[in-house]
Amino acid sequence: MNRKLLILLKTLVWLGCLAPVVCLAWGAVTNALGPDPTGEIAFDTGTTALWLLIATLAISPLRRIAPRLSWLIKFRRLLGLFVFFYATVHMLAYVALYAGFNVNLMLSDVAKRRYITAGMAAYLLLLPLAATSTTWAIRKLGGKSWNRLHMLIYPAAILGVIHFWWQQKPGVLKPLPATVVLVLLLAVRPVLAWLHRRKTHRPVAA
Repeated sequence: MNRKLLILLKTLVWLGCLAPVVCLAWGAVTNALGPDPTGEIAFDTGTTALWLLIATLAISPLRRIAPRLSWLIKFRRLLGLFVFFYATVHMLAYVALYAGFNVNLMLSDVAKRRYITAGMAAYLLLLPLAATSTTWAIRKLGGKSWNRLHMLIYPAAILGVIHFWWQQKPGVLKPLPATVVLVLLLAVRPVLAWLHRRKTHRPVAA
């Protein structure tokens, strides 16, 4: 890909990823976050983190389906770091604004509220992924070990969707689109892997 075009695309991705937090900051400054600003911050940052996580998971299948899109791999680390950024802001919205840094209250919530338990578990799975996102970490761990570690992205995404569902009232279907896309992405991976193995091991015609 042309270097100038790549720089332009990366700039657009940066702007797109920063847009939600800029909108939230502007809404906070102008007092435009509605009657429950804390809830608005928590909801927007949580859903943004989940959709960016799904976008990150979509890169590998898209590259296999359409080899011309192999350049998308250059954006995976960037998207992954923004996932962690929004997940951290989402977590801080709970820790600071809801729980007021009260450790006992947080421990009680983790034990009693299953959606908080799922959310905490998803965030803890993201921590080692963010910590090993550098080129140095890849070299230090080795490619195979690094790839195995980063398989944690799958349970993190699943727990993120579960967290989303469990905090909704009965009959509310806001998490459905993210759930459908995630299920499709998870389902297509073994199919693509099987097709790749079949193509690789196809006997050469005489």
